[in-house]
Amino acid sequence: MARILITSGPTRQYLDPVRYLTNASSGRMGAALAAAALARHHDVIIVSGPVAVEYPAAARVVDVDTTDDMLRAAAAEFPRCDGLIGAAAPCDYRPRKVSEQKIAKSGQPLLLELVETDDIVATIAKHKTANQWVVGFALETEDQRFRAIVKMQRKCCDMMVSNNVSAINSLSNDVEILAADGTTIARATGDKQLVADAILAAIDQRLIAGGRNVGFHNQ
Repeated sequence: MARILITSGPTRQYLDPVRYLTNASSGRMGAALAAAALARHHDVIIVSGPVAVEYPAAARVVDVDTTDDMLRAAAAEFPRCDGLIGAAAPCDYRPRKVSEQKIAKSGQPLLLELVETDDIVATIAKHKTANQWVVGFALETEDQRFRAIVKMQRKCCDMMVSNNVSAINSLSNDVEILAADGTTIARATGDKQLVADAILAAIDQRLIAGGRNVGFHNQ
C-alpha cells in the first residue's frame, strides 16, 4: 500500500478582487484517479483547486485557490507520500500586478502583463527521494507525444500521461501512458474511471511494486 498525493482541478490567478484567469478543468480525472487508488487500497491525499466534482469520501482533500497555494500545499504533503500524480491543470501565468480594487471599464483596451507561475510538478520532483516517484500529465494540442516526452524529462517525472484538449471538462479521456525512457506502457480510451484504472495499474506495476523510483531522481 502506498500513500499517493494527487493534484486536481484548475487554479485561479486574480486580476482584481473579483476577476481571475482560469481554465475549464473539472477535477473529474483527479476524482477518478483517487477512486482507482483507493480501490487498490492506497491512502489518498488530494490537493484540489475550485471544482464542483465530489471526491471519494475516503480521500483527504486539501482545498486551494491559486497556483502558489497548490504548490505550497502539495510541497507540504509530498514528504510524507510515496508518490505524486499531477493531474491538476494549474494556471501557467499570473498577472504581474493585481489590482486592489475592481478594475473599472474605461472604453479603452486593457493590457495585461503576464508572468509564468512556478511549475508544481517540476518543483516537487526536484526534491523527491530515490524511493519517491512522480507521474505527470501533459495536455497538448499538437506534437502530443513528443512534447509529453520533453515535459517528462524536463520535469524529472517517472511516468507521463499524454492526452489532448478534448479531456478538459469531459466525461471521457484518451491517453498514452509513457515510461521514463519514452516507451509506451499502455493506451487507454473511454470514461475517465476506466482510464484512471489503467493509469493506476501502470503505476502499481512500474513504480510501486518495486518499492523504489525507477525513473529520474536526484542524487
